[in-house]
Formats: sequence, C-alpha cells, structure tokens
Amino acid sequence: MKLIFLCFVSVLLPLTASQSQQLLPDHITLLQLNSELRVPGWGLVTSNTTSTTHDFCSWPGIACYRNKSMVATLDLSRQDLTGNATLISHLTGLTRLDLSYNSFHGPIPSSFADLSTLQFLDLSYNRFGGSLPSQLGRLHNLLSLNLSNNFLTGQLPDQLGGLHMLQDLQLSSNMLNGSIPSWVANLTSLRVFAAYENHLTGSIPDTLGLNSELQSLNLHSNHLIGPIPRGIFTSGRLEILVLTQNNFTGNVPDAIASCAGLSNIRIGYNQLEGVIPKAIANLSSLTYFELDNNYLSGEIVTEFAQCSNLTLLNLASNRFTGTVPPELGQLAYLQELILSGNSLHGEIPHAISQCRNLNKLDLSNNRLNGTIPQDICKMPRLQYLILGQNSIGGEIPHQIGNCTKLLDLQLCCNHLTGSIPPEMGHLKNLQIAMNLSYNHLHGPLPVELGRLDKLVSLDVSANQLTGAIPNALRGMMSLIEVNFSHNSFTGIIPAFVPFQKSPASSFLGNKGLCGEPLSSSCSGTDDFNSNNTHRISYKIILAVVGSVLTVFISVTTVVLLFMMRERQEKVAKAAGVTAEVINKQPLITVGNVFIENLRQAIDFDAVVIATLKDSNKLSSGTFSIVYKAVMPSGIILSVKSLRSMDRTIIHHQNKMVRELERLSRLCHENLMRLIGFVIYEDVALLLHHFMPNGTLAKFLHDPFVTSDCKSDWLTRFSIAAGVAEGLAFLHHLAIIHLDISSGNIHLDANHKPLIGEVEISKLLDPCRGTASISAVAGSFGYIPPEYAYTMQVTAPGNVYSYGVVLLEILTSRLPVDEAFGEGVDLVKWVHSGLIRGETPEQILDAELSTVSFAWRKEMLGALKVALLCTDRTPAKRPKMKKVVEMLKEIVLNR
Repeated sequence: MKLIFLCFVSVLLPLTASQSQQLLPDHITLLQLNSELRVPGWGLVTSNTTSTTHDFCSWPGIACYRNKSMVATLDLSRQDLTGNATLISHLTGLTRLDLSYNSFHGPIPSSFADLSTLQFLDLSYNRFGGSLPSQLGRLHNLLSLNLSNNFLTGQLPDQLGGLHMLQDLQLSSNMLNGSIPSWVANLTSLRVFAAYENHLTGSIPDTLGLNSELQSLNLHSNHLIGPIPRGIFTSGRLEILVLTQNNFTGNVPDAIASCAGLSNIRIGYNQLEGVIPKAIANLSSLTYFELDNNYLSGEIVTEFAQCSNLTLLNLASNRFTGTVPPELGQLAYLQELILSGNSLHGEIPHAISQCRNLNKLDLSNNRLNGTIPQDICKMPRLQYLILGQNSIGGEIPHQIGNCTKLLDLQLCCNHLTGSIPPEMGHLKNLQIAMNLSYNHLHGPLPVELGRLDKLVSLDVSANQLTGAIPNALRGMMSLIEVNFSHNSFTGIIPAFVPFQKSPASSFLGNKGLCGEPLSSSCSGTDDFNSNNTHRISYKIILAVVGSVLTVFISVTTVVLLFMMRERQEKVAKAAGVTAEVINKQPLITVGNVFIENLRQAIDFDAVVIATLKDSNKLSSGTFSIVYKAVMPSGIILSVKSLRSMDRTIIHHQNKMVRELERLSRLCHENLMRLIGFVIYEDVALLLHHFMPNGTLAKFLHDPFVTSDCKSDWLTRFSIAAGVAEGLAFLHHLAIIHLDISSGNIHLDANHKPLIGEVEISKLLDPCRGTASISAVAGSFGYIPPEYAYTMQVTAPGNVYSYGVVLLEILTSRLPVDEAFGEGVDLVKWVHSGLIRGETPEQILDAELSTVSFAWRKEMLGALKVALLCTDRTPAKRPKMKKVVEMLKEIVLNR
C-alpha cells in the first residue's frame, strides 16, 4: 500500500528519488488528501528536502506526536470542504478527528473504523447521509462521537454497543428512526446523550443512567412514549434534561430531586399527569423549568421559591388550580413567569413585584380575580404584561404609566371598570399591542394615548367608552390594527389613514359614530313623514321614476359595454397587444386601489394587458413575475403576478382579499407598500409604485449602472441599515419573509431601500396563509443551511439571508460566483478567507475600503455584523432588532 501511495504522489508532484525516500507515510497521505480536498494553508513539497521532512506537522489543523513522525490530531472544521475523505483512514495514529461544519456528503466512510487509536470523532454539521456504519463499533478507544446535523437515516446499529469507553454520544438533527437501543444504557462511561430532532420511537430504556454518570439527556422533538425512567436520575449527576415535544406519559418522577446539580428541565408538550413533586425544592441549581402543555394538576408548589437561581418558570396550558404562590416573589433572578391556560384563582400577589428582573408576566386565561396590583410596575424590566381572559376587576391603576419598558399590554376579557388612565400615554415603548377589549371601562379615550407613536395594535372594543375619538390619536403613527367597536362613541371618525383603512367592523356598535369607514353619513337626513295622501303620491312618483330609471340603466349598460370594449382595444393597441390577445383577455373578478388619489389614475384592464406582453417583464422570482405597466394616465406601476399554486386564488379568494386589505395598511418607510390588486381566474396581480432605480442587485452588480452612489460607502451603509430596519419591523409583527435577497430590495429615487414581496410572505405562509409552498422558499445563495433539512422559513433564516445581502454590499460580489470555486458561495468564501488570514482589502470592496480610514473602520464593523448573521448555527445569529442596534453603534463616532 505504501508503494502505491509513493507512485501516486510521484505522478502528482515532481519529486526526486531522494526526496520521495524522505517523505513519511502520513506526509504522503496528507499530500494526497490536500489534492482531493484543497485544504487552505496546507503546503506542498519544495526542492528544499531538508525542510519538508516534518513540515506537515506545522500545517493548520495538524498536531503530531513528539517524534513528529505521525499525525495525532486532524482538525479540518469550518473549512467548507467537500470531496472524498476516506484517505484520512490511512492516518493510523490519529486520536482526534474533527471534520465538523463542512460540506461532506455521501455515506460516512466505513474505513474510519481502521483508526483504532481514535478517541474523538466529530462529523457534525455536514451532509453525510445513509445509515450509520456498523464498523464504527470497532473504535474501542472512542470517547466522543458527534454525528449531529447530517442526513443520517435508519436505526442505530447494535455494533455501536461495543464503544464501552464512550462518554459523549451526539446524534441530533438527523432522520434516524427506530427505538433507542438497550446498549445505550450499557455505556457505563456515558455522560452526554443527545438525539433530538429525529424520528425515534418507543420508550427510553429503563436502565439508562443506572450504570453511568449521565449528565445531559436531550431527546426533544421525537416520537417517544412511556414514562420518564427513574434510572436517569440514579447517579445524581444529571444537569440537563430536555424531553420537549414527545408523547411521554405518567408522572414527573420524585427521583428528579436527587440531582442537586440539575439546572435545565424542559419537558413541555407531552402528556404528563399528576402533580409537581415538592422535592423540587432540592434543586438549588435549577435555572430553567418548562412543563407547559401537559396534563399536570394540583397546586403550583411553593417550594419553587427555594430554587433561588430560577430564571424561567413555564407551567402554561396545564390543569393547575389554587392560587399564584406569593412566594414566587422571592425569586430574585426570575425573568419569565408563564402560568397561562390553567384554572388558577385568587388575586395577583403583590409579592410578584419583588421580582426585579422579571421581563415577562403571563397569567392569561385563568380565573384570577381581585385587582391589578398598584405596584406591579416596580419591576423595572417588565416588557410583557399579559393578564387577559380572567375575572380581574377594579380600575386600571394610574401607576401603570411607570411600566416604561412595556412592549405588550394585554388586559382583555376581564371585569375592569373606571376610565382609561391618561398615564398610559407614558408607555412610549409600547409596540406590540394595547388590548383593553371586553371590559367595563367607561368615560372618554384619553388624548394622551396619541403619544404612543410605536404602537401597532389598539383594541378598546366591547366597553362602555363615550365621547369622540380624539384627533390626538393621529399621533399613533405606527398603528396598523384598531378596534373601537361596541362602545358609545359619538361624532366624526378622525381623518387618519389607519382609521379609514380599517374595516367598518372596527367601528360598528357605536350609534353616534359616523364617517369613513362607516357607511353612515355625518350630514342630516331628510324627513319624509307625511299624511296618507302624500304617501300615495310619492308611490306613484316613485313608480314612474323607477320605470324611467330601468330603461335608462338598460340603455346605459349597453353603451358602457361598447365603450369598455373600445377602451380595452385602445389600451391594448397602446400597449402593443394584438387583437387575438384582446379576445383572450380574461374577465377580472375583483380589484381595488387602496390609495384614494390613485383610483382614477389606475386602469385595471391596462394592468392585465401589460402582463400579457413579455416585453414588459422586469424580473422573474421564486413566487412571482414582475411586469412594468404604463397606465393611460401616465402613471407607471410595478405589477407582481403571483405564480398560481393549486388554484388557491379560486378557493380562498375572499380570504386573500381580506389579507390584501390588511397588508395595505402595513406601513414602514423601508417596505414596498401595496397600493392595489387585481384578481382574475387563478391569477392575482399586486400593484406597487414603479422604482426607477431598480433593485439592489442591479445597483451592485449591473456594470451599466454608473451612479456615483455606487462607490459611496455612506449610501451603501444607508441601504444596509434601511433593510435591517424594515426586516426588524416585520419580525416585530411576527411576519417572516420568504425571500430576502438583493433582488427583492428596491431603491427609490433617493436610493432608499424598500423590501418587496412582503405580501407574498403572508399570502403564501404555509402555517397561516392561503396557500402551500411547493417551491423552495428563498433565492439561491441566500437560503440558510438549516433549510435543507427543516424546510421551514424562520426568523433566524431571515437573519442569515440579510447577512448575505450585507456581504454583497461590503464586497460587491455576487452571492454565488464560479470564481469562488466549486461548492463555495459568498458566505463560505468570506468565512474561509478570514480563516486563511486574508487582509480585509482582499475581502471588502477595495474601491470603498481604501478611500478613507473612517470608511474602512465602518466597513469592518459591518463585516463583523455580517459574520454573526451568517453563522451556520441558527441559535447563534442575532435577532434583527439587535442587528439594527449594532449598525447604529457603528455610526455613533462619525
């Protein structure tokens, strides 16, 4: 075999006989491996034979034994490698092999079993598929095996039971099935066992943990059944227990208290019954405790107060009774207390206000009574106060205005009385919602509410509020959803876009209220009361008038049809469409223009005809085709034609129209605003203003775009910051975009960025929209790596896509380019460039970074943000709100 290697290398490299004799077997293997994998930073043999004998020991990722004759450690993690890794099995002295975070695919090489001295094997975050090689059971010295985040299938082979020294076994985020084999319980040295996000069935072996030093057990998101075995607590060393989203039954074992070091218990979304054992008090290290969405009953034990390090307590959606223990106020580090969806009664204990670090208090959907504690705002970090669907009475305390960090206030469906305190106008950070609906509040709306300029949703429906809706509420510039219905409001609805664009149902049930969007006019009505003679006369007059009107309408209809036909032909000829196309023009089912002053300027026939001509096509995306449409009035529109999916528009047209009307009220300076729509057959056309500067992709990559702004970092940074603001706004409203890319970011006349296809993100949302997604969500080069195995569009996935856009802005390079090399995209190129030690000028657009030190400094700061956003691990990516904050920090020193 050694001879074969030498012959092979002699073909690849021009070595002399004396040189080849000096090469060690591991050196030859590494040269061959480098030829296959092209490892960054690995050298080649030179004419200086004396310096090449052992120089492989200094290559990146390699550590040799003291005599430097053999490789002991091979760490090729995060190198974006792909190819055949079987040659590694010839490095027979390896004790540690790390190939994690690469792009290796195909089956795991069974020849790795020849590495008899191997102690650590990490193949996680690759694309290995197929079943686990049973031959790995021959690695008797193995201490750690990590195969998580691949595409492995099948059952765990029994041969792995031979790994008697194994301490760490991680198999998570694969597609493994079958039951957890009994041999796992026989691994006496096992400390960590993680197999979450698979398709495992059956129960946990009763003996798991009995004969080992188990410290961490994570099996969430499988199909496991049966009770939680007591054995896992026997050693008393368990620190982490995560069994969320399975089908476990039975009780929470009392033996759980024997693990004094247990810090993390997450057993939500199962079918557990019984009570919480009082012995929970023994868990002094407990930090997270989640038992939500089970069938637990009894009272919430006061012994939680002795878990002094507790930061999260979530017992939502169970069958707990009794009161909220005031002892919970002793938990100085508690950040989230979630007890919603139970049958708790009694008052909200005043002692809760002693939880100075509490961020979220959710007691909704219980049977609580009493009043809202006046000192509830003594918790300085409170952001979420959710008390809806209880029987809380009394007045809203004026001290509520002291909750200055509050983001979400939910007090609906209670028995609150009195007036709305004007101090609520002090809640300047309130953004998500203020819901006071279905109470017994009376009096006028305080004008101070107009100061809440960040609030998105206001609901005061089903109360006894009186007076006029104050004009001062027009200061609530972020409003999207309002509901004033079923009160006793009077007067004219203030002229304010969020009001006029709301459905009439948002104002119904107020007899004295008039104006848009209600159909009732605010002018006086005529009095037609008269005697019987006058009534007869009026009947005769009405009959005559009716007959005349019938004839007039019939004639007018015929004339209008001819006129419409003639107008269609004129519009079509102006657009260059043939008569054959005119005859095939489909019938428009429904259409609407949401902006009043544009209704006369937009012609629906012209819109449809424009989409029938290929020369009007501007772009073609995953979910839509975009056309340019010139109206007879001269206004130019961008028309987005949704790709038909299972004739969804026919079956869900009413739902789609309602969603479009709601989306038209979605206003942010960095979002493309929907100005109208047209629907015919199974096609929906969405109307937007035409952007003459095109898309960010065109701005960055089209060589014919020669604007001075293109080479101006300040303009580019402004674009990056604007996109981040728009995306953060969407995430704040729980809207996940389906396709963040530079092609979906449009630039107005001042190069302000506007994110497009927001409507598609809602209309085609597979969870709550009107259609199912049959196409891949996202554009090539922007799709996060986890999408390949989750097929789910998530907020962290949006952050990754934004990171790619930010890298485009910084480097002026396409997200996918052959110049990067096979299988390498922009993200991999940038990350590996930093690992290779390349200078920033080799990564950033040198035409910008070399202009000034100030620009270079800001670009480096933005590069750090982009690297965080494109981390392969979704949990490590920052939220978009944090991204906005980091970008703002970059410009603080300008």
